[in-house]
Amino acid sequence: MSVLIFVELGEGSIKKNSREAIVYGSKVAAQVGGTAIALAIGEASESELAKAGNYGASKVIYVKKEENIMAYAKVLKDVIQSTGSKIVVASKSSLSDAVLARAAGALNAGFVANAVELPDTSSGFVVNRSIFSGKAFAKTSISSEVKFLTIKKNIIAVEESGSSASVENLDIATAAEDGSAKTIAVEKASGTVSLPEADIVVSGGRGMKGPEHWQPLLDLADALGAATACSKPVSDLDWRPHHEHVGQTGVKVAPNLYIACGISGAIQHLAGVNSSKVIVVINKDPEAPFFKAADYGIVGDVFEVLPKLTAAVKAL
Repeated sequence: MSVLIFVELGEGSIKKNSREAIVYGSKVAAQVGGTAIALAIGEASESELAKAGNYGASKVIYVKKEENIMAYAKVLKDVIQSTGSKIVVASKSSLSDAVLARAAGALNAGFVANAVELPDTSSGFVVNRSIFSGKAFAKTSISSEVKFLTIKKNIIAVEESGSSASVENLDIATAAEDGSAKTIAVEKASGTVSLPEADIVVSGGRGMKGPEHWQPLLDLADALGAATACSKPVSDLDWRPHHEHVGQTGVKVAPNLYIACGISGAIQHLAGVNSSKVIVVINKDPEAPFFKAADYGIVGDVFEVLPKLTAAVKAL
């Protein structure tokens, strides 16, 4: 039995969350006595794709042409059927949610999102998943022949074996496009650290007092090689672009380090960052709710603290 892992590519390489998915998928394959196969869509060199073997995949099926979600779902369904894969794994993201849901629907397959540990295969196939924005867990059994699941970010360590995977090219033009949707244009951000993929995120709230006061936060992010983010009120006020909005209704992040500057810590914001490994809060209000969720807290004026942090990082 093979386990198929849906892999996302960015800037010519396998995204961090997909590396986690490959490791997870290879461990599931070991559980069921099968092999791990990756399906990658996008732009990457063969040598980069072969690195999937470093994380546990034996083979990569590669689709170079970028089309649309419906085309991707059709490719995924076709590959599942051609490889005979019974388990499909991906890291949870806006793309994987859309693609896997459509493929699962086409195959009448069970789909569980936000898995937080390896499935229990001792008696059936039971997945422990995060629900209610990480406030509770539910154990869900998948009984369909083909099983789909997405994993929550940062729930498994990326292990490297030094192996390489074979790469098989697939022509999407003959396998996917059904004419029901057409991509008109694609706009991609460049020159900045991708927020969903960032290991470090520096985020600002209304305590930054306005867009003209954002430079100290940007300086710290630049020194750390971090992505920048903001709370919902900040994006609503157009102080920062909406794609930087982190929270329950914005981007959900799971970096190794999340630094919150002048953010009070509303429950909706916490829902988008509570998977971060370490949370640092800087706020002049010692009663700010965010301190209860923080690993480290600094009570002080962000405009005094941020330049000192930046200087310390540069000194290191």
